[in-house]
Amino acid sequence: MEHLVVLCTCPEAEAPDLARSLLDERLIACANLATVTSLYTWKGEIEEARETLLFMKTTEERWPALHERIEELHSYDVPEVLALPVTDGAADYLAWLDGVVE
Repeated sequence: MEHLVVLCTCPEAEAPDLARSLLDERLIACANLATVTSLYTWKGEIEEARETLLFMKTTEERWPALHERIEELHSYDVPEVLALPVTDGAADYLAWLDGVVE
């Protein structure tokens, strides 16, 4: 099974609920939440925001449903949702991940 790390930024107050929903729905096995300062261009202006960056672990098989669900739950018009392939990892951890997501 192929594994992914999914990155998504969101408002700090929204992040725990988003992660819990995705965990409850078994779309992800784990989410790490880190507070970040984001600088980005939006509608021609440079913006700065304090956000939470979610690092979520899932499988390639669950990616389409996860991506769709993030889009449904997220408050941003254009949320950051990036899937990065895992090329290697601890066998026990990856087996655990496979057993958690459905």
